[in-house]
Amino acid sequence: MDKPGRNDECWCGSGKKYKKCHIDFDEKIEEFEVQGFEVPDHTIIKTKSQIEKIKESAVINIAVLDYVSDNIKAGISTEEINSWVNDITYKMGGVPAPLNYEGFPKSVCTSINNEVCHGIPSKDIILKDGDIVNVDVSTNLNGYYSDSSRMFCIGNVSEENKALVKAAKDCIYEGLKQVKPWGFLGDMGQAVNDFIKSKGYSVVREVGGHGIGLEFHEDPWVSYVSKKGTEMLMVPGMIFTIEPMINMGDADIYVDEENGWTIYTRDGKPSAQWEIQVLVTDDGYEIISY
Repeated sequence: MDKPGRNDECWCGSGKKYKKCHIDFDEKIEEFEVQGFEVPDHTIIKTKSQIEKIKESAVINIAVLDYVSDNIKAGISTEEINSWVNDITYKMGGVPAPLNYEGFPKSVCTSINNEVCHGIPSKDIILKDGDIVNVDVSTNLNGYYSDSSRMFCIGNVSEENKALVKAAKDCIYEGLKQVKPWGFLGDMGQAVNDFIKSKGYSVVREVGGHGIGLEFHEDPWVSYVSKKGTEMLMVPGMIFTIEPMINMGDADIYVDEENGWTIYTRDGKPSAQWEIQVLVTDDGYEIISY
């Protein structure tokens, strides 16, 4: 970790001398590093001013998902959802982060039933009674990023699928119990996985959460099949997503060969996912986007 001199200005932008600001914080991180743990560098830790701007981005992200929640129903196309997301985001001053990200063609991901993630909106895909759908919204506001997703049950959904959707949400809050400074991402990951296994479901291994804030996707990568006491050390100022993808059947997945984006369950059974964006605070966590 690169550190300023004791009498230099602190890296956090507070204007204070390093010795009066983050020197003890950095030394505590180094104690974990010398023990062999994975630790964050300063590029991963957000400053107070950066956090405030990321929260402003999240205001848009939440508003967009609230609109989707109020209007989604059977009979609409996923392209209509894309139009809502696109129009509201721009109207509020932001830019849809997925649009043209590594070639993604739309402003939102809409994943239905056995689609695990990265479903591409289309005028030809019409929501039907009984569908479960994930709408994944991400916002860029002046270079500051927010990201969250929600599940929606369309009309008369089977009890089996309702239970899957509920478990996918509940497991996030089981994981949140482990989000605290000087713990490890693996603490959260194992809590998620243990809960899901207890319900008889499986967690997708290959796709996980991510750091976010100054870029759409940053380090660290966040696994939900990890073990307590492993993965990156959590410290105040870290921001990442918790977004485990929960399969009713086994965890195996495959990518659509035609569009190169949409991921499906291998066995064709349903999958569900909720996503929140979390800030590690001095005494726990704060949910930034949901």
